Amino acid sequence: MWAAVAVTTATFLGMEFVAWFMHKYVLHGALWFLHRSHHVRHPHHFERNDFFFLFYGALSMAGIMYGSDEKSWPFWVGIGIAAYGTVYFFVHDVLIHGRLRFWRKSSNKYLRALNMAHKMHHKTTGRDGSQEFGMLWVSPKYLELARRKPAPVRVADKQVSTSSPL
Repeated sequence: MWAAVAVTTATFLGMEFVAWFMHKYVLHGALWFLHRSHHVRHPHHFERNDFFFLFYGALSMAGIMYGSDEKSWPFWVGIGIAAYGTVYFFVHDVLIHGRLRFWRKSSNKYLRALNMAHKMHHKTTGRDGSQEFGMLWVSPKYLELARRKPAPVRVADKQVSTSSPL
């Protein structure tokens, strides 16, 4: 059991480096023609960049299927990739980009720092000049900014009185 937890955890953590490397050198490189759709505004629900989910999903599923009989290491690698993909979906697509409307803002300093870093990444709409290519690792400068800058208050969180004090 401990080996399974270790392999799954190592895969999950290793996927952050894989995601950073692929994002910086492949998506902003040879596969920019697919990733570009993620850097420009568009009226569509889906973008060409979404095809990368299929690639990582297939990799995860292959590991799970190949190692499922004995629950060998490929199974747990597949589980680690799937876990990373799940967290990626909720943090990147739901929280940061608001592709589903149930989780829009967070008062958590780490998540706000992550959002700030990602906004800096999207400041450029071209292939070159971006920064902050990771998904879960945040540069310390954004953590410091999130620590100093208070969380935005949503209108629904404020108690607005419509009655007169008289």
